[in-house]
Amino acid sequence: MKAIGYTTNGAIDRADALIDLEIDKPNATGHDILVKVAAVSVNPVDVKVRQNRPAEADAPAILGWDAVGEVVETGDKVTQFKLGDRVWYAGAINRTGTNAEYHLVDARIVGHAPKSIETSAAAALPLTTLTAQEMIFDRLKVTDPVPGAAKAIVIIGGAGGVGSIAIQLLREQTDLTIIATASRPETQEWVKELGAHHVVDHSKPLPEQIAALGIGAPAFVFSTNHSDSYVTQIAEFIAPQGRFGLIDDPENFDIMPFKGKAVSIHWELMFTRSLFTTEDIARQGDILDTVAGLIDAGKIRSTATESFGTINAENLKRAHALIESGRAKGKIVLEGF
Repeated sequence: MKAIGYTTNGAIDRADALIDLEIDKPNATGHDILVKVAAVSVNPVDVKVRQNRPAEADAPAILGWDAVGEVVETGDKVTQFKLGDRVWYAGAINRTGTNAEYHLVDARIVGHAPKSIETSAAAALPLTTLTAQEMIFDRLKVTDPVPGAAKAIVIIGGAGGVGSIAIQLLREQTDLTIIATASRPETQEWVKELGAHHVVDHSKPLPEQIAALGIGAPAFVFSTNHSDSYVTQIAEFIAPQGRFGLIDDPENFDIMPFKGKAVSIHWELMFTRSLFTTEDIARQGDILDTVAGLIDAGKIRSTATESFGTINAENLKRAHALIESGRAKGKIVLEGF
């Protein structure tokens, strides 16, 4: 079967940064299903892994986590899917990725794909949806109020893939005031379209801009990128006993500025449940089923903004390069082989 991967990790501008491959088609056993992949999207994690994780000596590394496709084989422990089901999921960081014609995935982290949107539009959402939903409700626990704080959340990096879906999930499922950060006119307009109540510019000091909104100190902050560079500012504007969550990987992260306000710090990694086969691993499938229902009810829209054509090495290299530039808005999708 066709697949795209690498044998040498490193920079994207090399001819062999990603290459087209032919590999064996796998078989489903146990909790796994085999999915015929129809569409994928590209996430910052793809870039980080390609840059930093060496391939195994005897096999190329296959990237990709988001996918939409059709179930073509099920393991003997699978009960929730049948052949022909259309599914979507975000995969597992410690397994072969979705940039392949057929892909094995644990059925417990898979959901039934939404019926009302195109396959490529759906492919934009699983990883970012799981990341945002887990952060909002499992880590920050936004339904548990912070005493005396404004019922508000600041999303740093609101126009990216995670920020774009987080705004919508918050708007649909909570009554929090959503303050999104964006620095360019086009990204500021994007987060407004998605439902942010207020937009502030993260290239300028945040405490003054947030204070000027007149709503008080926000209870929650969700940082999607460059978290280390905002620590001092967040510690200044967040409410005492507030909750701060981040998803990126800063080289150094000083938490001392948060001590005075007893701010709790929450790290979200969407892959934790699959990586450790946690007791609640099936929550990811439940989340995806719930959000598919919200999409089919017209309450959530896809965050796909760029379609880079068919799934091949050249198009994936273009997608990786755009993500590395830091100028991507929403999600990049690819469809078909």
